[in-house]
Amino acid sequence: MTNRLLVLAFLLVGTFTIATAQEKVNDEINDIIRKHGLDQSQAMEIAGWITDVYGPRLTGSPMLDKATDWAVKTLKEWGMDNVHLEQWGPFGRGWQMNHFEMHATDPSYWPIIAYPKAWSPSVKGEGEVIYLQANDEADLAAYKGKLKGKFVLFDTLRNVDEWFEAPAFRHDSESLLNLANAPEPTPRPRRNFRRLGGFNFNQMLWEFIAEEGPIAVLDRSYKGDLGTVFVSGARTAEGRGQTVDNKVVPQFTLAVEHYNRIFRNLQRGIPVKLSVELDAEYTNEDEMEHNIIAEIPGTDLKDEVVMFGAHFDSWHTGTGATDNGAGSTVMMEAARILMETFKESGEKPRRTLRLALWTGEEQGLLGSRAYAKDHFAEFPPDSYTPQSLKPDQEKISAYYNLDNGTGKVRGVYLQGNEKVAPIFRSWLQPFKDLEAGTLSMSNTGGTDHLAFDAVGIPGFQFIQDPMAYFNRTHHSNMDNLDHLVEADLSQAATIIASFIYHTAMRDEMMPRKPFEVEDEDAADGSGGK
Repeated sequence: MTNRLLVLAFLLVGTFTIATAQEKVNDEINDIIRKHGLDQSQAMEIAGWITDVYGPRLTGSPMLDKATDWAVKTLKEWGMDNVHLEQWGPFGRGWQMNHFEMHATDPSYWPIIAYPKAWSPSVKGEGEVIYLQANDEADLAAYKGKLKGKFVLFDTLRNVDEWFEAPAFRHDSESLLNLANAPEPTPRPRRNFRRLGGFNFNQMLWEFIAEEGPIAVLDRSYKGDLGTVFVSGARTAEGRGQTVDNKVVPQFTLAVEHYNRIFRNLQRGIPVKLSVELDAEYTNEDEMEHNIIAEIPGTDLKDEVVMFGAHFDSWHTGTGATDNGAGSTVMMEAARILMETFKESGEKPRRTLRLALWTGEEQGLLGSRAYAKDHFAEFPPDSYTPQSLKPDQEKISAYYNLDNGTGKVRGVYLQGNEKVAPIFRSWLQPFKDLEAGTLSMSNTGGTDHLAFDAVGIPGFQFIQDPMAYFNRTHHSNMDNLDHLVEADLSQAATIIASFIYHTAMRDEMMPRKPFEVEDEDAADGSGGK
């Protein structure tokens, strides 16, 4: 660690320490929150229902509907108020997998580790494998009439490196210092990212595939090994598979080791045959989806609101544990902790506390953006840049989000809002023993706090230990309850409950960074993870 970094860290901590002298912290309430959050945690019980029982929760699927019913019932049983669903959409069709298997049958038999991409239609058949190597229209012409009844490979080999270090890790002092010393982010200019007319090769490729009618298209994800497979949704020439009128060719993602074996045999000139059986069905006839909303009513400042939430939907190969059963668990648990804290202390929150469990996050923050459109701002068509603000935008003090896996909370990304730094520093101080104390000016993206930040509401994502999130569980078949860390979930719920409480009890709403509505027909281009 350089002397320069040490000086910067000292200056940063010193500045925040001076500025936080006046920010109130209720130690007695924090003690009660700790008791219910750490000593009497229900986090793993909640997580078990969300994942083992009601996972996976693909947007539009029957299992998401069942999980939603459970969440609504549970929140009502806890005594939360105004528990309801808010409809958004249309999303498109839902999808569920009823049965799947894939095998190699020639030159020898072996079962293949693979998963269908969401919205792939049912298919049953056996055929040879062909590698489609095409970079332009002329290359495609060589495959005309040759793909029918075949399995089509798109990807080349991917080298697999052995792991000589553990894939999971926690933040250390150096990585936290780097976050703390991150400069204030440069605002992203708003641009019009609408797709203009034009006929690109990728669209041409998928139209060609649909016309040829292969049994299935096979790929291997850009990461993952040892049987871990990262899978998302099927694509079409027109876009995404959930769009009702889009024709979807069956698509499967294979474990890289199995994909590579098939590819190497083709390189050797050895024909490979596969068999597949997928029983899947499209669901969600009305094409609409729902966010889950519940409240703890406020008192003298009840018209002002503190929001906290996480996305409830997941992809379909695991049970959506780290992405984002963990975040949904923590936010539900934070609500439960606060209910118990108010009951024990006799206090009531000054501001209304509003829990939101979002759907459609994985397809582009669709649920939270729909909520922002319904409540906070007017948007032009196909854009997430607000044209004007609605009155409710002024009533939200802050929105807190959790969506980076099972890792414990280590601090907060300030999202460029330097005014909240001294406040958060005071609130984190009582949790130094839980290893939470870092503030970073950095933006962080890819999840639902962006829908709030985009309309000028203070929206925050918590810094978390990375664990093995991006290299093992995020969107993979290994995203299961077994990879949740109970102590981390309890720690996160405890700290976040304290943040929500103290936000609700302040005399003033949380400070906001400068924000102006731009009269521009543009979109910010960010989407789900």
